[in-house]
Amino acid sequence: MVRMITVLFALLQIGMAWPAWGAAPFSAQDISLPEGFAISIFADNIPDARSLALGPKGTLFVGTRRAGRVYALLDEDQDYRADRTIVIAEGLRMPNGVALKGGDLYVAEVNRIIRFDDIAGNLKADMPFKVVNDTFPDDTRHGWKFIRFGPDGKLYVPVGAPCNVCRETDRRFATIMRMNADGTDLAVFAEGVRNSVGFDWHPQTRELWFTDNGRDWLGDDFPPDELNYAPTDGLHFGFPFFHGRNVPDPVFGEIVPQRKFREPAQVLGPHVAALGMRFYTADLFPERYRGQIFIAEHGSWNRSQPIGYRITLVRLDGDRAISYDVFASGWLSDDGVMGRPVDLAILPDGSMLVSDDDAGRIYRITYSP
Repeated sequence: MVRMITVLFALLQIGMAWPAWGAAPFSAQDISLPEGFAISIFADNIPDARSLALGPKGTLFVGTRRAGRVYALLDEDQDYRADRTIVIAEGLRMPNGVALKGGDLYVAEVNRIIRFDDIAGNLKADMPFKVVNDTFPDDTRHGWKFIRFGPDGKLYVPVGAPCNVCRETDRRFATIMRMNADGTDLAVFAEGVRNSVGFDWHPQTRELWFTDNGRDWLGDDFPPDELNYAPTDGLHFGFPFFHGRNVPDPVFGEIVPQRKFREPAQVLGPHVAALGMRFYTADLFPERYRGQIFIAEHGSWNRSQPIGYRITLVRLDGDRAISYDVFASGWLSDDGVMGRPVDLAILPDGSMLVSDDDAGRIYRITYSP
């Protein structure tokens, strides 16, 4: 019965959270940014643009969740506006995650990781691929995956909980896993992670930081989404037993001791759907932004007053988060939802790209004093 209810909630979420592609377009200038920053459109007409990975020769690879496609965007005249789009694959199953290693493009579907070899030398429509690992769970609820290669050379692959809140016997659910580039030695890195769709490694310590989406149906203001910090493997981040800063779940909170779990480095807004995150490692933005964390907040789907639909900034002092503020906003206005940020990427010139799966766009944020 519980599983049936979670499925019904999943169907409700699909209906409420995913507005039609290509929502009413609006000017990039409607986005509010700190003084000195500007935003423009890097690419338009990219339906369901989700995860981003910058490849050889400046090609931008873009995954999707509903469209079943993987795009390659080329800025051939180097004017910071994509002038050619190639659909390198379509008909895939939620190919949300994209990552590059050694010139090969890895793509995450629901239950498998596939690889497009020598992507720069073979860039064309409907490219052939190889299956790297097809042993992941087949559940589509939180089944779309963000992937990246870590400093250890391993591919990190989250496996979201197949529910709003539940305790599954399959230990792979509600985790971040990792494996070798050839698909071997797949193992759990972090547990108690309800649904992470974005992570990055600290540029100095090379330790993992990641976003996590909190559960639903505990009210407008609880639980928060989370920014977590995993300096080592084997840590448990609380789900489904505790949420936020160790607040017990009303159903599962009495099962295990509170002391077992690692608290978030920073609690984020409740139901903001924090997805992609990046450390800013370039030098175009002012010094106060360097080494800090930018987060794409996709936006709430069931809150009475919507929240999110923005880019936020978490500042760090060492391994301690000290502030959480709005950096860019305007995708949510009095006229409704104009876009939903998903992922971030840093270009070689230091500017930042932002994907928007609702408007089917990719924006570029620059700075000039």
